[in-house]
Amino acid sequence: MKPDKKSIEAKCPACGRETLLLRKPLYEGFTRVGEELSCSLCGHRFADEESPEYIERSGPAVFSEADRPAEVKVFSEEDQPSFCRHCGHYVVNPFRQWCSRHKKEVEATDTCRDFFRRAEKEES
Repeated sequence: MKPDKKSIEAKCPACGRETLLLRKPLYEGFTRVGEELSCSLCGHRFADEESPEYIERSGPAVFSEADRPAEVKVFSEEDQPSFCRHCGHYVVNPFRQWCSRHKKEVEATDTCRDFFRRAEKEES
């Protein structure tokens, strides 16, 4: 079983106890070539990443899906606020946010009466 990155607990075949794995880097000169896994209690070295018998722990299940609140929709699709960030005249780059209609700097949450909704890009 290939573990996820968070699995650090395993059962050691040498000492037979549940232990934490030590991961030490292996180097050839100044180049890192891998990691060495070993038991933190007895020092037993594992051959590779799949060798240890990992222990899966799950957190407590305090809440269920029924406990989650219903999703709140403040605006319908038609009632979306006319913020500059959704406008077709809005141009943003790393240096400033610009309204190409009024030729001035704007903020993403500014509004104006000349707003028109920008066409959404379709995912290809």
